[in-house]
Amino acid sequence: MLRFEPLMELAVDVGEMVSLEEGPLGERRVVAILGGTFEGPGLDGEVLPGADWQLARRDGVLEIDARYALRERSGGIVRVLSQGYRHGPPEVLAALARGEAVDPAAYFFRTVMRFETGHERLAWLNRVIAIASGARRARQVLLSAHSLL
Repeated sequence: MLRFEPLMELAVDVGEMVSLEEGPLGERRVVAILGGTFEGPGLDGEVLPGADWQLARRDGVLEIDARYALRERSGGIVRVLSQGYRHGPPEVLAALARGEAVDPAAYFFRTVMRFETGHERLAWLNRVIAIASGARRARQVLLSAHSLL
């Protein structure tokens, strides 16, 4: 039986989407991760720069492949790999693309998160798989991550 417990809330600041143009599988894109913050039970700190390499598939699904790091208040650095999907009705996705505020319940945005660190106090994260529910804002992504037990 799967159980979840809250891991952290992330507010990730993002830059402009850069299109790498249409390829055989859809439009490749990259979005810079500029920074942000995170906090959770026993965790808090800042999001370090990275990137989200995306594929806008022809079936309307956006594949997410975000890689960045967290600097925890204790000084530990944690590598984050966050991969998943965002999809929804065309009019909802168009509103998101225009930077409009959209109720996260109107679209699907989920990622699987894995972590890697050499910091002794945070080493438990090396054994965590988390599921995150996301919300897209004009220049920010909000993630609510829960660890699988």
